[in-house]
Amino acid sequence: MIQLFSRYISVGVINTGLHWVCFGALVHFLGATQAVSNVVAFCVAVTFSFFANAKWTFKSQATPWRYSAFVLFMGAIAAITGHIADLLRAPPFITLILFSGFSLIIGFVYSKFIVFRDAK
Repeated sequence: MIQLFSRYISVGVINTGLHWVCFGALVHFLGATQAVSNVVAFCVAVTFSFFANAKWTFKSQATPWRYSAFVLFMGAIAAITGHIADLLRAPPFITLILFSGFSLIIGFVYSKFIVFRDAK
């Protein structure tokens, strides 16, 4: 389980970089809200994350059902995080840190026990 989580973290580092760059560009250059920015950035990063984790971390087939299940669940987490941040007028950097940490843990648990539960 530790090796599996280590691989998930490795993919997560790249995923987080993609997310942060997209989020920052949307908030600072396009003036988008944190909720919108977080969801769009998530969609970009999650696509990479899903396929990398399916192949490298879980050694499982990437199917449309798995992709949809992962994106919908994690997208809801991204939207809720961004919405709460907007309500609290939290600084974008805090939003990124909190979402990155929370999504790493909940994403691994959800992937291991729901999306890729039958993986070897």
